[in-house]
Amino acid sequence: MSDAFRAVLAQEGAVEVLRRALATDRLASAYLFTGPSGVGKERTALALATERLGAANEARIAADNHPDVRRFRPRDEGHRNLKVETLRKEVLPYAEFAPFEGPHAFVIFPEADVSFPEAHPESANALLKTLEEPRPKVTFVLLAERPDRLLPTIRSRCQPLRFGRLPRTAILRVLADAGVPEEARPVAAALAGGRADLALRLAEDGLAASLLELALRVDAALAERKPGLLVEVAEALAKAPDRGLTLDALALFYRDLASTGLGRPRETLHFAHAADTLEDRAARVAPGVAAARVGLLSALRDDLEANASPAIAMDALLHRLRTARP
Repeated sequence: MSDAFRAVLAQEGAVEVLRRALATDRLASAYLFTGPSGVGKERTALALATERLGAANEARIAADNHPDVRRFRPRDEGHRNLKVETLRKEVLPYAEFAPFEGPHAFVIFPEADVSFPEAHPESANALLKTLEEPRPKVTFVLLAERPDRLLPTIRSRCQPLRFGRLPRTAILRVLADAGVPEEARPVAAALAGGRADLALRLAEDGLAASLLELALRVDAALAERKPGLLVEVAEALAKAPDRGLTLDALALFYRDLASTGLGRPRETLHFAHAADTLEDRAARVAPGVAAARVGLLSALRDDLEANASPAIAMDALLHRLRTARP
């Protein structure tokens, strides 16, 4: 047997289930891979197909050039759910006559919870009949971040496999393999929440660096205590495209300040590449105050995200950070 699963990181449980199914020739007629984006669900689906069809087909499968492996993504417009006409004209006829070349066929829905939401059940009901009466040698693989959006009847026809968030070591490996500069990796990994796709976006778009810059602006405004500067920074926070990510970065910054003030090694910092700057800031922010600010940011994040007025929420946040005490 080839080892197409070699590219799947830190999902040993799911991979072992699939390996056993392949070894005993007992693949399920339908699987439901659940978990966040960027943790290897689609890569695992392609690896499963490669394992079954043979390593010689790996490149064709990855390039969507194998007739026995089809991926059907959500449409680009509207609610993005797949229309029932698409199911009836493209998906179901394919599943009825496949496989065409190899011993098995795979029908993969990379965002099944978007393609078949419970709120638009027409396509899901059209798919359900096929899942209820599966043809031999055809396996459906549904990938979902929010499986609760799928019809219960769809979920009940699939064997579920849970994919967890990737550990930091796996994220760092992904970033290294992608050629991301070493100094950009720790911050991207820390903010990614176990998602390789988000880590790559943070690193490659320079987003991690811009988040550090904004954190430094916030800290400077808190230190100077000038009302006009605080208003300016509050507006910048309110306009941030992803306030949740921005607040997470700010929490990491103050965590690093607390660690620096306590004399912990530079290499343990999330913003290790900016260690000199952190040492300068830590000289005027006591570790206890920095730690208190981390606690405030963590406790207030959900409330701030739900606030109808981002500007008011950010003003309130800066006031609390400015008055934080150990």
